[in-house]
Amino acid sequence: MEVKHVPEENGGEFIIEKEGEKIAYMHYTLFGSGRMVIQHTEVDRSLQGTGASKELLKEAVAHARANELKVLPMCPFAKAVMTKNREQYSDILVGV
Repeated sequence: MEVKHVPEENGGEFIIEKEGEKIAYMHYTLFGSGRMVIQHTEVDRSLQGTGASKELLKEAVAHARANELKVLPMCPFAKAVMTKNREQYSDILVGV
């Protein structure tokens, strides 16, 4: 499953496409100095149960670490995963 990063001016998305159509995404905004706020994750029914959401989060975390960003997960999915596995994300997790 290939995850693409689509940067925007003040944030961006990590997406999964099928036949050129976006079927899953994790949207984030950049806030203040060095904060990445994960706003929303959405996955098409065709991908549910495949781990697509976790793949999106994995890429978002890799991006945050590579760019020395702290992550504030506002999205319920990202927040649940990151707080449940706090030790795995302790270097980047803020606000929870």
